[in-house]
Amino acid sequence: MNDPKEHTNIEIEDKLRSWFSDARKVVIAGIGNPLRKDDFVGIRIVRDLENNVPPSVHLIECETVPESFLESITELNPSHILIIDAALLNLEPGTPKLVTPKELRERQVVSTHAIPLQIFCQYLAQTIKAKIALLVIQPKDSSFGEGLTQKLENTAKRLAKLLSRMLSK
Repeated sequence: MNDPKEHTNIEIEDKLRSWFSDARKVVIAGIGNPLRKDDFVGIRIVRDLENNVPPSVHLIECETVPESFLESITELNPSHILIIDAALLNLEPGTPKLVTPKELRERQVVSTHAIPLQIFCQYLAQTIKAKIALLVIQPKDSSFGEGLTQKLENTAKRLAKLLSRMLSK
């Protein structure tokens, strides 16, 4: 296993599998701006999961206003909340990372959105007893425009298949 990409795939799969191990009801919230290329990756993954997950998994397209969905998420009372977003990680474009809200703050992961994700996660943590994690992906290009770069398109498809397979068991 000399391919660093293969190592990353196995690592993210292991971390997600462990994190979801005791999941009963899941919310997957995709965050992203459809007019900022790779920033849209969170929404793309959520859309790719539609009709490919069991009824215990609730998909939400938050776009750039996750705070507008706080009430919907708390009413669902999930055991697990996975937030998917593009974030500046100083990694190879398309590299995913699973982080906790605490790690988000400590690592100073920079989201591309107005409301800091730490505040969003903090509110959820204080409101419901759910495990919260962020699946953040390094964008290649988040300039104005539509459509993901090929690198992020590939990552989105791979992660959607992985999540679908994992959550359908």
